[in-house]
Amino acid sequence: MIELAPSILSADFSRLGEDVKQIENAGAHLIHVDVMDGHFVPNISYGATVMKSLCGRTQMPFDVHLMIENPDQYIGDFVTEQTEYITVHQEACRHINRTVQHIRSMDVKPGVAINPGTPVSALEYVLEDADLILIMSVNPGFGGQRFIENSVEKVVRLREMIDRKGASAWIQVDGGVNVETGRRLVEAGADVLVAGSAVFRSDDPARVIRELKSF
Repeated sequence: MIELAPSILSADFSRLGEDVKQIENAGAHLIHVDVMDGHFVPNISYGATVMKSLCGRTQMPFDVHLMIENPDQYIGDFVTEQTEYITVHQEACRHINRTVQHIRSMDVKPGVAINPGTPVSALEYVLEDADLILIMSVNPGFGGQRFIENSVEKVVRLREMIDRKGASAWIQVDGGVNVETGRRLVEAGADVLVAGSAVFRSDDPARVIRELKSF
């Protein structure tokens, strides 16, 4: 069954707790936490304090996506009892295997993300060390962007690579995910869909979550 990780980047921060409870009641699996530093991506979002404010207010695990430079310096800030994944960008890490091992040493599942312009071949020698591979289907930095069509092909190629190596990493896709693109991504081999605007800016977030989970 597909898992859904709504991104709180698109939530109403004046009522964040209520928004998170709504998606939890609707059946979402993870809280996707998009962290941006204004350097690796051209935007600033929020830090660990906002994420930690949700500890104990939801049963959903945190799925942390660090779109930042020097992620090794900040990984520990995002480790809580509810943190399941911490994902770093291949492009931001000088020694990606070391960073992945560092995350795992904190009893958190490591993920590796790649930007739209990075080929899946860049993941070949880290694939078997990661629990999650994140394909960015928009250029990271802002919510509500248009889906990049060749992301579907990247998911197909990544699924083939995972199966060929006998790896167990899940494929997550983030960016422009809605009911139409989500269906195509799941058919291509995705395991986890990150949806922000499609969920939180919908008139009926619960309906969107049900539809995305049904694929």
